[in-house]
Amino acid sequence: MAELVLLEQIKEKASKKKKTIVLPESHDERVLRAAEILTAQNIVNVITIGNESKVREDAEKIGINLQGVRIINPETSDKLSDFSNLFFNQRKHKGVTIEQARETMKKDLFFGAMLVKEGMADGNVAGSFASTGDVLRAAIQVVGMAEGISIVSSFFLMVYPEITYSFADCAVVPNPDAIQLADIAISTADNHKKLTGEDPYVAMLSFSTKGSAEHELIDKVRTATQFIKDKRPDLNVDGELQFDAAIVDSIGRKKAPGSNVAGRANVLVFPDLQAGNIGYKIAQRLGKAEAVGPVVQGLKKPLFDLSRGCSVEDIVNTSAIAALMA
Repeated sequence: MAELVLLEQIKEKASKKKKTIVLPESHDERVLRAAEILTAQNIVNVITIGNESKVREDAEKIGINLQGVRIINPETSDKLSDFSNLFFNQRKHKGVTIEQARETMKKDLFFGAMLVKEGMADGNVAGSFASTGDVLRAAIQVVGMAEGISIVSSFFLMVYPEITYSFADCAVVPNPDAIQLADIAISTADNHKKLTGEDPYVAMLSFSTKGSAEHELIDKVRTATQFIKDKRPDLNVDGELQFDAAIVDSIGRKKAPGSNVAGRANVLVFPDLQAGNIGYKIAQRLGKAEAVGPVVQGLKKPLFDLSRGCSVEDIVNTSAIAALMA
């Protein structure tokens, strides 16, 4: 129930922003149904990629109304030449020829990503059919990394009736170094604010609190914490903190007196993917939290990867999240 409330709030906020989201995989029925819902409910404006007459014919056969959905065919688009030249100039140092750039820009993932890069759309949601590798490759090669951020990562919104946490990284980066861990924390803090409206309080998690143990694994967390403080002094961040010290007020005051994060953290940054993935699944399965995500972050603009087993509702919700993060 708490998840549903949060997602309804996200969709309501998205509808007020009037953003345009690309759903490139028009050959997937789930994508077409999501496009219909997003358009009918005025959550976002939708662009999809494909042969317009075929897409509309396919949609009509299965009772989907795509009125208001814009369909672009890269093969016949007047933007194909411009996009090909742009991609060639971005990738020629990697040996890409103009002919290869043109063929690449005919692909739905790459054409959709270029629409976002060039400001013709605000975000891109794909992966119901394509692999994560293909989605992220198009995103990184076309749109690139956010300024000052070194790594593409992810976070989950972990929704409880009384509070929503952001957990990171639980899905993408196996073993971030200290700089990468700092950038994961910064990205997550900023996106937590965008999606929940709450000020982020960032806990850099470890098996030690403020020197209660010594180990090289703890050193990485301490170093990352200092990187964040130097890079983003506006953020409320502290570490290293154990999980209980981060979220339980009485324990936080005892273990980390004077900390402005201990006991009140809402952004929880795990030291590596093993800890993060295990942690979010424990919170979800034993703690009964509703997990929303993973949400990809670290790119200049929101380009999100779906699970290939996603539902129509997942595509709708992810598109609304992309609109808020744009």
